[in-house]
Amino acid sequence: MSRRRIALLTGGGDAPGLNAVIRAVVKSAVGRGWEVLGIRDGFEGLLSRSGLMPLVADDVRGILQTGGTILGSSNRGDPFRFPEEKDGKVVRVDRSAEVVAKIKTLSLDALIVIGGDGSLSIAQRLGEMGVPVVGIPKTIDNDVVGTDLTFGFNTACQTAMAAIDRLHTTAASHHRVMVIEVMGRDAGWIALKAGASGGGDVILIPEIPYSIQAICQKFAEREARGARFSLVVVSEGAHPEGAGKVVAQTADKSRTGYERLGGVGHALAREIEDSYDTECRVTVLGHVQRGGTPTTMDRMLGTRFGVGAVNMVEAGEFQRMVALRCEQITSAPLADVTGALKLVDPDGEEVRALESIGVSFGRPRRGSEADV
Repeated sequence: MSRRRIALLTGGGDAPGLNAVIRAVVKSAVGRGWEVLGIRDGFEGLLSRSGLMPLVADDVRGILQTGGTILGSSNRGDPFRFPEEKDGKVVRVDRSAEVVAKIKTLSLDALIVIGGDGSLSIAQRLGEMGVPVVGIPKTIDNDVVGTDLTFGFNTACQTAMAAIDRLHTTAASHHRVMVIEVMGRDAGWIALKAGASGGGDVILIPEIPYSIQAICQKFAEREARGARFSLVVVSEGAHPEGAGKVVAQTADKSRTGYERLGGVGHALAREIEDSYDTECRVTVLGHVQRGGTPTTMDRMLGTRFGVGAVNMVEAGEFQRMVALRCEQITSAPLADVTGALKLVDPDGEEVRALESIGVSFGRPRRGSEADV
């Protein structure tokens, strides 16, 4: 078996299970006699003299159960649009040629990129420039096309569900509407799964624009049956119907390249209090959903993804992403899975099932839905 040299990096936001992936890649590759390099702080590490660290089995001992990533991460290091300050302003410059040159200088047989749609899109473009790249899908949002599941999602849902469980008793005790804002950006998977599992009465997701009137109608129906409180789980990217826009903490994209979402929970609470005679309280879970000990599912999926990526390198399957399909590890071309998001189907089975037991998605009730 020929000795190979591979490198791996973690890009974008952190997610529970990242260290499980790193551990699996290192142990699987070292077990084949390969050399592994870790790249610090995402793609930025390929543009820095101190951005590399050799990894052996001892370096990944005891990290399976820890959150975060021992390599560090960054969502500001896109080499095709690298941020630099000039004359007091942040400008974007293309430094991709430097990255390709660095990879050639290191004599890498493969670059493994662990990340979401943004990082995988960068990997796909580097692949077009001749870099032998393998992608591993990572995001708590579960919005990567081509895979049934991404690691980190299950832990984020468990964290959100536990918070909703705890807020349930406070809402009931004080006869209030509790609004719980969760992450997800343009995809409503966390709100859908955690909201359903936590007994949310109203679940608002980006894929279904909401009507404040429909939400208040749900409150009125619950009050009529003697329920003097309600739980509203809202995804950070949810927005009202019509010309309604998402709520962003800042629209400045100069550093990260995207709007920083957040605040819809407080905006929604004000709308509810203005439209309905009730008292609201807001809990924003924020980055607590990203951290902490990964669940069994995320540790196992991360391990399988890591080993799958090393298998792909050995087989020469480059410019592809490891994926989970029907409980089996497989792969998909990066070109087919980047540039689009896997979103909740507004009329899919899960949404319809929840509506049939009385959960409101902030839209008018349809004829087949139960009033419970």
